[in-house]
Amino acid sequence: MTHPSRETGLRVGVVGAGRVGAVLAAALGTAGHHVVAAAGESDATRSRIAELLPGVPVLKPTAVARACDLLLLTVPDDMLGNVVTTLSDAGAIRPGQYVVHTSGRHGLAVLAPAAAVGARVAALHPAMTFTGTAVDLDRLAGCVYGLTADAGERDLVAGLVADLGGRATWVPEEMRTLYHAGLAHGANHLVTLVSQAMELLAAAGSDDPAGTLRPLLTAALDNALEHGDAALTGPIVRGDVNTVRAHLADIAATTPHTLPSYLALARNTLARAVTDGRVLPIRAAAMVRVLDAAEAPVRTARVDRR
Repeated sequence: MTHPSRETGLRVGVVGAGRVGAVLAAALGTAGHHVVAAAGESDATRSRIAELLPGVPVLKPTAVARACDLLLLTVPDDMLGNVVTTLSDAGAIRPGQYVVHTSGRHGLAVLAPAAAVGARVAALHPAMTFTGTAVDLDRLAGCVYGLTADAGERDLVAGLVADLGGRATWVPEEMRTLYHAGLAHGANHLVTLVSQAMELLAAAGSDDPAGTLRPLLTAALDNALEHGDAALTGPIVRGDVNTVRAHLADIAATTPHTLPSYLALARNTLARAVTDGRVLPIRAAAMVRVLDAAEAPVRTARVDRR
């Protein structure tokens, strides 16, 4: 049987049309759905609606909910529960309506107020970083979506992912937070790590830290995704104690705010290299002493700040 979303298209409303919501709504519109209303209060959100959803009226959240077959909730995680409760209590959500949120952390439990009035609920989280501009539309091709839905809604939500040109991965309700932690740890902390690496290169006199890092980091990321820990290289894996000691001294002298993350990642890298046998325990013990010596002033500074 032809999927309902492919026949005449759903009337889509989006509440929280920020970086994620405006882009997904625009992509669904391109796929043949009808974006009928959007809600957003900030100037930035209204600008995104005007750019990505031209002609779509900006309404109050309750009016958006009443106008659509598919209500897309793209508000921040901590606001989601309150938004669902408010819309449900106001009678804006109706039986049979699809209510879908894009939070990575939350599953179906947060949508319980909507389900209680008869709505058909699902979680659809794009594993992607968004700029909130038209650039994101091309990036959606091949994007993986973390989905959680009951049996009756699985076909619909999987169809939406297909409409978006994405790939589905099903996440059990009780694993949503862990799923999201993996994504945040990999993507958000990667940004911090890369920014700190650029600061170190800039302090060393590089006039193009990003250009210097790009080929190296691209290769390292590809290798890590393909081979996991086997892709590890560098002084920790080689057991180059003196090199690491020199790193720590220069980092402490020039960019001390990056020292704690270097130490934390060095310890974790060392543990993985010991586990797979590339660093012998005696060499690892010497490396740990170097890391401990560098970390002592950091611990002291933390105590002093208290």
